[in-house]
Amino acid sequence: MFMNDLFYHRLKELVESSGKSANQIERELGYPRNSLNNYKLGGEPSGTRLIGLSEYFNVSPKYLMGIIDEPNDSSAINLFKTLTQEEKKEMFIICQKWLFLDYQIEL
Repeated sequence: MFMNDLFYHRLKELVESSGKSANQIERELGYPRNSLNNYKLGGEPSGTRLIGLSEYFNVSPKYLMGIIDEPNDSSAINLFKTLTQEEKKEMFIICQKWLFLDYQIEL
């Protein structure tokens, strides 16, 4: 499944699970009529619309785009996966310092 197909599939599931129609959600968000159904044809949302939809459905934009499989990527593992190698090294050093401070061990 292509990423934009996955976007529409996930959006459709979220609309269905909300118990509302796509048109009702479009009205609530101030979108033009049938704008959500237009994604069925493979279009991708603008950044603003992606954020708006993710906030409306309380899911991560990465989830909507098919980058991650969990609706919310707030777990430490998912956050760690998004870091660069340099950021991971920095996080490792920070964690070591916290650990040593907790046990009052000097570096």
